[in-house]
Amino acid sequence: MKTLGRHVIAELFGCDAAAIDDVPGVHEAMLQSASAIGATVVASAFHRYAPEGVSGTLLIAESHLSIHTWPEHGYVAVDIFTCGGLDPRPGLNLLAHAFGATDSRMQEIVRGLPEHVAEGMPWLPTDVTILGPRSAC
Repeated sequence: MKTLGRHVIAELFGCDAAAIDDVPGVHEAMLQSASAIGATVVASAFHRYAPEGVSGTLLIAESHLSIHTWPEHGYVAVDIFTCGGLDPRPGLNLLAHAFGATDSRMQEIVRGLPEHVAEGMPWLPTDVTILGPRSAC
């Protein structure tokens, strides 16, 4: 069984402070993000901090999505970790749009057993580099 997964770690800047400080709105955006990538939501937990900020996680059958917001800085940190060939990028794009982000930064990690990563899989992004085994020092 192939265990290859994709993990997007992203930061969104210039976000609308009211949008990223609203638990129901952030929760709904995360649900839409999961839907955009074809994920199956199993459970969720969201919390609003005092005086501001939201943290939340969606447990999906294919792994998880998590978010942490800092409205006072217009800043959002997002993790979307998927398995089973799902592409997390459409979910990230949806969140950036929903929160009115003016800029973003993203890193993508391809996860899995070395032999599966080396195969490349048909959906492996062209901007992902597969490194060979490290030689001993």
